[in-house]
Amino acid sequence: MADDKVLAITGGASGIGLAIAEAALAEGWRVAVADRDEAALERARGALDPARSAFAALDVTDEAAVEGWIAGAAGPGRLAGAVSAAGIAADVPALDTPVDLFRHILDVNVAGTFLLARAAGRAMRDAGGGGAILLIASVSGLRGAKGRAAYGASKAAVVNLAQVMAIDCAPHGIRVNALCPGPVETPLVARVHTPEVRAQWLRHLPMRRYAAPEEITPMALFLLDGNKSGYLTGQAIAVDGGYAGAGLMPPSN
Repeated sequence: MADDKVLAITGGASGIGLAIAEAALAEGWRVAVADRDEAALERARGALDPARSAFAALDVTDEAAVEGWIAGAAGPGRLAGAVSAAGIAADVPALDTPVDLFRHILDVNVAGTFLLARAAGRAMRDAGGGGAILLIASVSGLRGAKGRAAYGASKAAVVNLAQVMAIDCAPHGIRVNALCPGPVETPLVARVHTPEVRAQWLRHLPMRRYAAPEEITPMALFLLDGNKSGYLTGQAIAVDGGYAGAGLMPPSN
């Protein structure tokens, strides 16, 4: 039954993760939402259908906690999809980046993503196989950008992780892809993108604007739907207003 499909989402209480949860509910999924931000979780409880949503506070760098959450995320249903949308960022020049900050960003963005993907993949395999895992990366993992030594390195690692896991999970019928958004109007971007940074991004975006989270969700849901993307795995797909493919640009108005 379509109604027993469960989608587990880390970082699901705000931004892209929340938008994916809302879109998934509209397409008949049940959702299990995890987030470290308990205030955001409370807001998400008010935004999502409580009859078809479950919520949990979760630190994605805690291996035991991630494993335990995934073990119970599907409830009586089946874990058919997982999205790793939890992440952190900083805009610091490489030569000024403290190693502790570098390690912290990689711990959350890379190790946290790996723990979610591994736990979900194991659960799908042990339930008989099949399913889709979507890792939220970034165009900063595809192209270098100033101030992104830690963040860009972490997202490049996520892209490669999706490629490797796609190979290892294929025998179990599990697809793994990475979605690479450009700048999106999320709480994380609001904290990191100063007016100067926003102006720099807008100069290099052919579409000259940031995306809304809801503009990322159609590709996310497509990649999670085996009926529509069943032969698509190991890919890193940019939804970025043209940034990754841009060369010479006309002057901005």
